[in-house]
Amino acid sequence: MFRAAVEVQPACLGLYCGRIVLAVNGSAETYGDCGVCPRGQRTDDNKICRECVGSPDRYDWLYLGFMAMLPLVLHWFFIEWYSGKKSISKVVVNFSLSFHSSSALLQHVTALFECSIAAIITLLISDPIGSLHIRSCKVKKLSDWYTMLYNPSPDYITTVHCTQEAVYPLYTIVFKYYAFCLVLMMLLRPLLVKKIACGLGKSDRFKSIYAALYFFPILTVLQAVGGGLLYYAFPYIILVLSLVTLAVYMSASEVEVRTNGLNANRILCLFCKSFKDLLARKKRLVVLFSHWLLHAYGIISISKLDKLEQDLPLLALVPAPALFYLLTAKYTEPSRILSEGGNGH
Repeated sequence: MFRAAVEVQPACLGLYCGRIVLAVNGSAETYGDCGVCPRGQRTDDNKICRECVGSPDRYDWLYLGFMAMLPLVLHWFFIEWYSGKKSISKVVVNFSLSFHSSSALLQHVTALFECSIAAIITLLISDPIGSLHIRSCKVKKLSDWYTMLYNPSPDYITTVHCTQEAVYPLYTIVFKYYAFCLVLMMLLRPLLVKKIACGLGKSDRFKSIYAALYFFPILTVLQAVGGGLLYYAFPYIILVLSLVTLAVYMSASEVEVRTNGLNANRILCLFCKSFKDLLARKKRLVVLFSHWLLHAYGIISISKLDKLEQDLPLLALVPAPALFYLLTAKYTEPSRILSEGGNGH
């Protein structure tokens, strides 16, 4: 049944049900019945399905960057975890440690290559195909991510199914990216690990790959169920997790300043020495700057850099957590707490 634009039409029920434009004759449009909008379209204020012709804004790109970083960070974590455990246990220290260090580094680079190529391919196959630019629908509210929960039931018996991707393509593009990451990993990593990780046992050399086979389904379910929540919460998740992991790493690495019974000048000298020691070790330096990048990413995501003159100075806070830890580590030293407790303080 067709209706002309000049006719008075009843409004479509539900938040996401709309009428498809069937034909355009000059300024007049002919619409179909209320229903689900085609992929790449969403309803306007008049409940008419309109094609999304916009581009993702800065916050949308930051969200996609966060979702793209998750598998890469997990790859790096498990590569370091399994290669580090075995390298320490080797008897031939000099050769073994350098061999496993270069082996892990090569795997880190390969993981970065896999995720980068997967991201490029994902963008190229998105609309418009062959371009790194994508068109998208604007995210207006949280319910845009969960349209399946808003299918109307006019008579409380029959349900009008209007489930669609109102945030096109921010929801499905993540699944495509994870699929390409998994395919590239299965094509490249086993051959690489078999060639360079011959020092590890047969059951251990592929453990970082096995770990990816677990966390990719977990990330997929996380996006499917909590994509909308992650979209609004990811800047705060980045800041909290990066602060916690930095504190845990520095504590486990025994990066601290012992200042018991020292004057202010001596405390300052030891603080500078501890900070120089932190920067002198390459691995600690990489971890420190990685966390600083995450801090900056979280701050930029929260502020969105809408007002550069107000938001850019916030980036000066990036080194603050590391400096705060070095200044306050002495107050949480277990030996000091136990000694003061024994003295009745």
